[in-house]
Amino acid sequence: MTGPTVPMATEPEPAAGWAPTRALGRAVLLAGLLLVAGVLLGRVDLIVLAAPLALGTAYALRRRPTALPQVWVTQDAGGPLVEGGDVTAAVSVGNPDTVDYDLVVVRSRVSPWLRIVRAGFARNDGVEDVPPSTTAATDATAPAHTGRSVADRPFVTSVPTGAVVDLELAGNALRWGRHPVGPAGARVATAGGLLVSRAVITEPVRVRVYPRTEPFEAVEAMPRAAGLVGAHHSRRPGEGGELAGVRRFGPGDRLRRIDWRVSLRARQLHVAATLSDRDAEVVVLLDVLAEAGRSGGVSGAASVLDTTVRATAAIAEHYLHRGDRVSLLEYGPAARRLRPAAGRRQYLTVLEWLLDVRVHPSSHEPYDQVFGPQLLSSDALVVVLTPLLDERSAQMLARLARAGRFVVAVDTLPTDLPSPKDRGWAEVAYRLWRLDRDVMIGQLREHGVPVVRWAGAGSLDLVLRDVARLATAPRVGGR
Repeated sequence: MTGPTVPMATEPEPAAGWAPTRALGRAVLLAGLLLVAGVLLGRVDLIVLAAPLALGTAYALRRRPTALPQVWVTQDAGGPLVEGGDVTAAVSVGNPDTVDYDLVVVRSRVSPWLRIVRAGFARNDGVEDVPPSTTAATDATAPAHTGRSVADRPFVTSVPTGAVVDLELAGNALRWGRHPVGPAGARVATAGGLLVSRAVITEPVRVRVYPRTEPFEAVEAMPRAAGLVGAHHSRRPGEGGELAGVRRFGPGDRLRRIDWRVSLRARQLHVAATLSDRDAEVVVLLDVLAEAGRSGGVSGAASVLDTTVRATAAIAEHYLHRGDRVSLLEYGPAARRLRPAAGRRQYLTVLEWLLDVRVHPSSHEPYDQVFGPQLLSSDALVVVLTPLLDERSAQMLARLARAGRFVVAVDTLPTDLPSPKDRGWAEVAYRLWRLDRDVMIGQLREHGVPVVRWAGAGSLDLVLRDVARLATAPRVGGR
């Protein structure tokens, strides 16, 4: 990975940002002492000893640097990066000066969720320059946020005039989100190590890591379809691909629907009746009021936020692939929302939107702020991803059910949530909290809110079947 060509400086300027090193001070002091001692004592040998030091120092300082090094961070844009994928970045150091940089020390910070397993220098002429001290081993099985990364150390190289040297970082992404590579800094020594520059710091680059889509497929009908262009089989007759039966030909029936075998046998025209194919609007509501569990990355344990984001990506991909409209809402003080739309562009927008999902603990009741007027369609299916750790979440589900919405609650609390290690009251309190949470889930089901645990493919099939049956059932009105 190479950066752009660095232009060479043409006019010398004052060496701003450069300072003498201790080596320069020692050389000047020693040469001066020898010269003074030789003159005062009349010792020619002392003057002869001081001459090489003075001449060497003067020769090293004959060309002083006039420009500071240039530092920037780049990422290899090889396509969308998903959890577990390979990530490649580079910290580039350019020399715009008229003198060579004898020694360059480069150091960069890297997000703990980017496991860097290989790091080394590569010049812009393609020649590898990896000193043995810069190649460190790392445990590929250890989590990225524990232990020391390969990139968490200084790297040393040299940069000729007008050249660029890249510190290439290669590894893999362990978790979704926007992870920084940087800030990166470099310090340069030149003139034989007699002058050193101040540290040049560059801003970090955010690497976008999209959530891994868990397998999910729901084959059951939607509760109530809103349009006539989707792929869901409704229970209403109309134009579609699912056969509902054969009936007599009537006014308005199309000729291409005539079933000639039945018509010849019955000696009357009969047509094939079908069920209409309709699209649906799916609203995925993310409960961001609380977090639980510890994230272990793509191959480790999943926290509430991990399960919420990955399940949202899977649900959105499934329904958008079927031609439905999908919108996203955050149940929290920020009340972020993504407007409903369909197609691949909406799926890419969903993935980008999910990168900024964060937990926002707050004592504020966000119901009226999230569910403003005309934000939810009356026919939309609302899939709520919630750990049910906050009483406000259960109250929100109950209010949506009482308002006549088609609500499905997906439990995102980790099944392997550890109990407190302390014995005594802590363990008793944990068991009481579990019992209270089970009672709350039972009360939600009594209010008509199905609660199902997220388990990938087929997680919502049984629930959607029951919701669709309730939506199409006749309602009995009182007199």
